Amino acid sequence: MGDDWVIGGDRRSAAAERIYAAAADLVLREGFEALDVDALAAQVHCSRATVYRYAGGKAQIRDAILVRLSAGITDTVRRAVTGLTGPDRVVAAITVALDQIRTDPMRRLMLTSRNSAELGELHSSPVLAHLAAELAGIADADPQAAQWIVRLVVSLAYWPAGDRRVEEEMLRRFVAPAFTEAN
Repeated sequence: MGDDWVIGGDRRSAAAERIYAAAADLVLREGFEALDVDALAAQVHCSRATVYRYAGGKAQIRDAILVRLSAGITDTVRRAVTGLTGPDRVVAAITVALDQIRTDPMRRLMLTSRNSAELGELHSSPVLAHLAAELAGIADADPQAAQWIVRLVVSLAYWPAGDRRVEEEMLRRFVAPAFTEAN
């Protein structure tokens, strides 16, 4: 489909972006448990079928939201781990990501779900696993390690050790050894 003269671009992309923006707004206001295709359709003033046609189902919408909400974290972690490898990179990636999540109220909202089933969906996002693998410098051939890092970051963000120094010591003692031969 070509550019639409009314909206000044591709209508399909514009529709998807509008739906993703509304979904992100909904999640930021009410948490991931509020992400519902019917509620989203009502907010965007379209049908449920239109949401599915332009933005996909709940999992695709969740992943698009995660990409948008994690963009700042991802950029900051990329800069922080430049030149690092192995356990040092993994520990730095986790520590910087946690600092970013904890200091930005918008990012903290990603973790305030009152519904543990919704947090389970968050943990299972392939988007977060891919980002964890990239940022920690682990091979894509080790999806379990990436999934473990996602779970670890979400767990520590949700239930912090209380003292940043103690938390970093825990990461160096228990997590770093798992990645000594990763790179």
